[in-house]
Amino acid sequence: MKYVLQILRVLVIVSAGTGVAAYAAAALFTVGDVIGRQIGMPIPGVIDLVQLCVLGGAWLVIPYAFLTGAHVGVDLLVESFPRALETLLRTMAGLVAIALLTLMFNYCYETFQQKLMFGDRSQQLGIPIFYFWIPLLYGVALSIVAAALAIIPTPRQETPE
Repeated sequence: MKYVLQILRVLVIVSAGTGVAAYAAAALFTVGDVIGRQIGMPIPGVIDLVQLCVLGGAWLVIPYAFLTGAHVGVDLLVESFPRALETLLRTMAGLVAIALLTLMFNYCYETFQQKLMFGDRSQQLGIPIFYFWIPLLYGVALSIVAAALAIIPTPRQETPE
């Protein structure tokens, strides 16, 4: 079980790294387009490419925030409670997050199926819109896993004596 938890944590971290790389790609597309326009060679479909990179980047990074507890919260208040109550509140908040993320996943999957059925495409490059929904679905599903991992206590490393 310990190895499964480690693999899932690594998956969240790798996904976050991929999301950051997608943000970097969006920046490079934008800079490349600005420079290209100066010499008469803009990047065709830069808006579609940047939108796909930013959307993908956001949804690939969000699970990491759930795993590390980096979302905006009222830590000042919660940390003033006794340890047992703090743990209970954080666990309850994690369970509520899992429930809401599960609802989000279900609704997003329904919309994804519609986009797939109708064959919608982006305006400039004609990228199938369902490609935009894949990182969203993956990110929401991985956020559910990350929120669950945040609730599960991390096994402590035993130090050799």
